[in-house]
Amino acid sequence: MNKFKLIRINTLLLLILFVQLVEAFEVDVEFSAEAMQVSPGQAPVYSKMYVSKKAVRSESYLHGKYVVDITFPYQGRRITLYPETKQYVDSVNFPVIQERKNKSSKTPCDEMPGAKCTKLGREIVNGIHVDKWQIERKIKDKTFKVLQWIDSQRNLSLREMNPDGSVAELKTLGKNNLYGRQVEIWEYVISNASGNKQISKQWYDPQLKMVIQEERHGGFFRGFKNIQIGKQDKKLFELPASYQKVVSVK
Repeated sequence: MNKFKLIRINTLLLLILFVQLVEAFEVDVEFSAEAMQVSPGQAPVYSKMYVSKKAVRSESYLHGKYVVDITFPYQGRRITLYPETKQYVDSVNFPVIQERKNKSSKTPCDEMPGAKCTKLGREIVNGIHVDKWQIERKIKDKTFKVLQWIDSQRNLSLREMNPDGSVAELKTLGKNNLYGRQVEIWEYVISNASGNKQISKQWYDPQLKMVIQEERHGGFFRGFKNIQIGKQDKKLFELPASYQKVVSVK
């Protein structure tokens, strides 16, 4: 999902959350935070995260091992460090995000190579002025067209109509305080062609320009707390000289 997609994931939560954010990577404010993800039937996953404008560091335990992931969205690269054995794995099979030099010329296609975007005008969705876009993408010799109504102030798509007849929409529920931060609460509704709906709730942080908490039907939860705004030490995102490169770690 690029930055203009609905904020169902656009949200930095845990490394998986940030890997998803990698598709929407444009950090204006550097910070650190504690992250948690809860999935039905599974133990909660905790992580400490450090977010800079160029990379993100995630520290967590995986199968009892202390693991550090450093992701570089503009390089399509992730380094996984194993401090106990002083080894690392270098992965480069991630989407490369193009860094924008002219931020005033954003379109939904900026982060979708090969896609064609056509601006269809200005409209109002749920009381918010939005830009309406048609996005064309060719996948396996087939052309798919999607309509998005984008709030340019938040860089969020408030409505999306897909070729399969499904519609996704964000509706604001007001403002609140979450862990000492002023946030906007949004309801995210996906309706398929037969009328069935899936509803989730999201807490959007205007200063960070991302979702910092999300609740989905069925007990799924992920979020940030103890967010500390500030420039991150560049050494956090460097590869230690004493580590040995390996293909994989068992």
